[in-house]
Amino acid sequence: MSDSTPGQRGPRILLIEDERQIRRFLRISLTSQGFEVVETEHGNAGMAAFNRQRPDLVLLDLGLPDMDGMEVLDALRAQSEVPVIVVSVRASEAEKVAALDAGANDYITKPFGVQELLARVRAALRKATPGTAGEGLSLGDVIIDLAGRRVTRHGESIHLTPREFSVLAALARQPDRVITQHQLLSDIWGPVHVHDTHYLRIVISRLRQKLGDDPDAPALIQTEAGIGYRLLLR
Repeated sequence: MSDSTPGQRGPRILLIEDERQIRRFLRISLTSQGFEVVETEHGNAGMAAFNRQRPDLVLLDLGLPDMDGMEVLDALRAQSEVPVIVVSVRASEAEKVAALDAGANDYITKPFGVQELLARVRAALRKATPGTAGEGLSLGDVIIDLAGRRVTRHGESIHLTPREFSVLAALARQPDRVITQHQLLSDIWGPVHVHDTHYLRIVISRLRQKLGDDPDAPALIQTEAGIGYRLLLR
């Protein structure tokens, strides 16, 4: 395991990845942007490093030599809400949904571009303003008041149905994080509707229309095809 600290410490990232070349590539890419990197190739060592180093974010491979990365994710989520980005060669929708439902903040499939990775890291580290999760969120000309169950655009109130507001609120409570279709449908429509994805598509379409979000180039609600949706912070 190595620990890089160039100058004043930036956000600390724990990298749990068994491929040496990928670890080296990620370490160079991240440290060049001011991040401190702690790295390990095993899941058990990764958990020990997590408890010792208290990183600000975890980059987690799923194919580890000593245990499955999903076990590491479960162990992390049992004790912490630290942002976790899965970086894996497993590309199926089922794998992505399982990881996101288990608490991963994001999922990147190998091979990937460094700029995409850095953007995902910055998004996962971005902190909501104080009180955002419990009170409201400002997204340019759109204001979401969670406590008051009120949404405005350009200062004008937008009428949302209870279900539309519930979907928007679920996304707003975890901005810049992918919320899976399964989770949204289960939480809002109920467990018997987890496969009724057309319900969700209709609500998302209506939300985009009411919020002035172009479906061809969304600036507010981003679709992760076959997986779920993400509310973008501006």
